Amino acid sequence: MATLLELSIVYALLCVLAAMLLCATRLLVGPSAHDRVLALDTLWMCGMLLSLVLGIRFSSQVYFEVAMLIALVGFVSTVAMAKFLMRGEIIE
Repeated sequence: MATLLELSIVYALLCVLAAMLLCATRLLVGPSAHDRVLALDTLWMCGMLLSLVLGIRFSSQVYFEVAMLIALVGFVSTVAMAKFLMRGEIIE
């Protein structure tokens, strides 16, 4: 019989994958650029969460380092996209 932690990890993986699928749908279908940027922002957060859950599942610290890199790159890209949508240019 599976332990409670194993079952909760599988449930968390399924929830994160479902959220990623919904974000990808919004990214492709989104009616405006703002919706697409928000979907992309949520998608990288889900990717970071997926990496963290896999790190817990496989007991490996590499996944946590990958999650940190995803968080840093995702934050910078979100700020750049928001600045581009507000002003029309990234570097002034």
